[in-house]
This record gives sequence, C-alpha cells and structure tokens, in this order.
Amino acid sequence: MDDNTKDPTPDGRPALGIGMVGYAFMGAAHSQGWRTAARVFDLPLRPAMNAVCGRDADAVRAAADRLGWAAAETDWRALIARDDVDVVDICTPGDSHAEIAIAALEAGKHVLCEKPLANTVAEAEAMVAAAETARARGRIAMAGFNYRRTPAMALARRFVEEGRIGTLRHLRATYLQDWLVDAQAPMTWRLRKESAGSGALGDLGAHIVDLAQHLAGEPLTGVSAVTETFVPRRPLPSGGTDEVTVDDAALFTGRFASGALGSFEASRVAAGRKNALRIELNGDRGSLSFDLERLNELSFHDHTEPSVAAGFRRILVTEPDHPYLEGWWPPGHGLGYEHTFVHQARDLVHAVAAGTDPAPSFADGLRVQRVLAAVEKSAAKNCVYTPVSA
Repeated sequence: MDDNTKDPTPDGRPALGIGMVGYAFMGAAHSQGWRTAARVFDLPLRPAMNAVCGRDADAVRAAADRLGWAAAETDWRALIARDDVDVVDICTPGDSHAEIAIAALEAGKHVLCEKPLANTVAEAEAMVAAAETARARGRIAMAGFNYRRTPAMALARRFVEEGRIGTLRHLRATYLQDWLVDAQAPMTWRLRKESAGSGALGDLGAHIVDLAQHLAGEPLTGVSAVTETFVPRRPLPSGGTDEVTVDDAALFTGRFASGALGSFEASRVAAGRKNALRIELNGDRGSLSFDLERLNELSFHDHTEPSVAAGFRRILVTEPDHPYLEGWWPPGHGLGYEHTFVHQARDLVHAVAAGTDPAPSFADGLRVQRVLAAVEKSAAKNCVYTPVSA
C-alpha cells in the first residue's frame, strides 16, 4: 500500500486525500466520481475530498459547498502544499496542465490530469519525464480519458484481446457536437489556441484517438488530415468580436502499426449532434461497434458463424460479470455518463493502493498528443501524409 495516506476513516480504511484544481464542467464530473466511488465499490482506500481550488474565492467556496469539498483554495500551489492532499486532480484548461502536474509530481503527489494531456508535444513530453521520475518514488500519474471506462468499451477491449474480431483491418471513429453551429455563439477559452491548444481536434479528437489506439492495442503511425474554422470570429460578452484561432472540425485518415486503416471525424458544428461519439472496429473474424448515445450497448458481429444466421447482435452490457458492473444495479438497469468518472476514481485508487502503473498513463496521453500534432501538420500541408513521431 502507498505510504502517502492518512489515518483510517471511520470504516477502517485509510484515507486518500484528494485535491482538485478547477470546478466547472469537468470539476463537477470528477467530483461526482470521488463522492461516489467508495460508496459503490469495495476500495482499499477511501477518497477524502479535502480541497478544491479556483481563482475566484467566492465562486470556489460556493463550488466546494455544492460539490462536497471540505475546503477551498485560490492558489493551486497552496493546494499542492497541503499535507492532507495525496492526489492532485487537474480539471483546468490545457495551458496549465503541464505546470500544475509537474509541480505536483515533484511535490510527491499522485496526479490525475484531464485530456488532452497538454497543449503541445513538448509539454506532454515534460509531463511524462516528470511522471517517470515520480514513478521511481512510488507516485503515479494518470490521464483522464473517461470513455475507456464505459462498461461497453471495456468489454470491447476484452473481445479484441481475446481475438474475437481477429486481425484488425479497419477502424472508424466520429465525435460530433453542435454547440458552435450558431455563428453568434460567444467566444470562450476553448476557441483560443493559447488556452485550448486546438479546437474540435483536441477537445473531441483526443477522445477518439485514445479509444482507437486503446481498442486496437497498437498506435497510429501516420495521418492525412484537413481542418477548418467555419466561423473565424466570435462575439465577446463585453461587446465586439475576437478571432477564433482553433479548428471547428477536423477529418483525417490514419494507418496503424499493423497496417490497419482508420478514419476519424471531430466536429463541434454538426447540427443536431449533441455528444455523438461512435466507433467501429472491423477484423477478419468479426466487428465491434459502439455508440455513446446507447452507452449500455455493444454491437458485435461474429463472422465465423454460418451466414444464414450471422449478423450484428446487441449485447446489453449490464450483467454483473461485465466490466465495472459488480457494484451497480441488477441487469438491465443502465448506467450513464457520470459513471465513467466513478470508474476512473475507482481505478486510480486501486492503482495507488497496489502501487501499479495506471491506465491510461501520461505516456498514453503523450501518444495521443503526437497524433494530434501530426494531424495539425498534415492539415497545414494540405493533407500531406505525415508520420506520427515516435
């Protein structure tokens, strides 16, 4: 068991002190995970939500009260310095990920960092180097790709590992939203390259690249891409407009290490699509398909069956022997988006307690970052095929 834990909680389990930086959308989702994990799963350590951090004192105090945090800080350095914080959970825009994560690891904390890992490959490389140094001291660093933790996606990975689809030949993935369709949608930090790194590519594309490499069990080695910004300026709340410096949509094809092909689409201007993530893997023995809007289901086709009865079948992923389902409801009672963050907290606590490498690691996050960088380079060169750096 990790030695950076505090006195036992009333139920006898040692506490694992959590400190979170950021309290907006992702902060609320992560808070749900920390609040719930020990109430659903038999964890070796009990997460203690000891402090949350944000720049506005009144707002962060209100968020602490609403989300269930014991204390509020306005300086992330003060949060890292707290003796009751063992894990630093980073839910801020990408431009601050590297600085906070590296400082936390150097201070002897475990780290969970939201995706994408950083805004640049160089930042992600520095984070991986810090994580490797910290790992030698018994500290772990996990990247927050929550969609890996839908039970259906975890089952899909199990099927691939078991050879149920055979040799992968083709993968297609799309992640579509519509919150920027309206040209009058206001400017936010997500539309500025200096804070977000990229647009739909990093915000949505990072998820499907991670899922693709995770499910395939192999990396992308090269891409050919196009990106587009359809609304070049957005209105400011204070009046006037500001330049949008990231993409609205990104499309690219890719090749995996084995020679399998992939196609990817990420868009925040797909009218009618709210949070439409879909991924399909086609192999020489079968296929798998997942749709986030039906997240309790996995579609599977076994191509070795006689054609007279073969076809895609719907697997309702709610059985107690399906991944993550041992702690939840009776079969047929589905889970939702927020449960992926409960599973994320569960997996991190187990990794801390056992001293094992987390998944996805910062190294996994770096592999995604390198794909995103290759996509941007390819798009800048009018979709010239661009190798992903090793």
